[in-house]
Amino acid sequence: MDCRNSLLLTAASLTLLVPPARAQASQPAASDTFDVISIHQNNTATDGHHHMYNNPSDSHFRAVNLSLKDLIQFAYALPKSQILGAPPWLDSTMFDIDAKSGPSIDAEFQALPSDQARRRKQLMVQALLADRCKLAAHQETRELPVYALVVAKGGPKFKPSEINGTTINTGRSRLHIAGTDDTVAILARELAQVLGRVVLNNTGISGRYDLTLQWTPDDVLTNGAPDPNLPPGIFTAIQEQLGLKLESTKGPVPVLVLDHVETPSAN
Repeated sequence: MDCRNSLLLTAASLTLLVPPARAQASQPAASDTFDVISIHQNNTATDGHHHMYNNPSDSHFRAVNLSLKDLIQFAYALPKSQILGAPPWLDSTMFDIDAKSGPSIDAEFQALPSDQARRRKQLMVQALLADRCKLAAHQETRELPVYALVVAKGGPKFKPSEINGTTINTGRSRLHIAGTDDTVAILARELAQVLGRVVLNNTGISGRYDLTLQWTPDDVLTNGAPDPNLPPGIFTAIQEQLGLKLESTKGPVPVLVLDHVETPSAN
């Protein structure tokens, strides 16, 4: 897998960390910090794309045209819908970030399994946020509206994947996931990004699959007569193309509540 992951790929491949109710956000150890940090507001991006460059085999972390809410999403392994109390600028002002440590820390990363290295990188980004943005936050569990992803009548319509590694391609109205050890769990997290609501994977399906989803955004569907050549809306597309469906319900959701955050100090 290319280590120069897109933001959505990186965020989707994280493990969801479920905290106890009212727990304080974890505090990174002194060793889990970057030695050098450069952070500047981005005023030059013209393509509208957001990029995160994160190789778990070293301590280097780089982001281009990234909002602080995206950064918090990565650091705490929670989708944006589970980050509460954020001021409006947190999702609209973009930054460029380049952070790294020395060769000795890189060697430590290389000796770690990828999941442990990823978690350590997240702790380092948490420390960056606390230092440069004065971020203070705590974690809770709240009863919120959610979608439950379940198997539709007739069963799933996707096949096991034969590729190694993980491929996640996303767009405004398309999604392709192949490989990984729990494809449907990643699908649920990607759908949460699109729908702005937590999606629980209640399918009972685990393993490596290859699935593709294409839909037409609601604003296109409601703008005049629908084009019969366009795919359906996302709820219908999930059922027709994947053999799954979304059911609206409520459930306990781990959330990160932001108590304080400031615009990061520039270099």
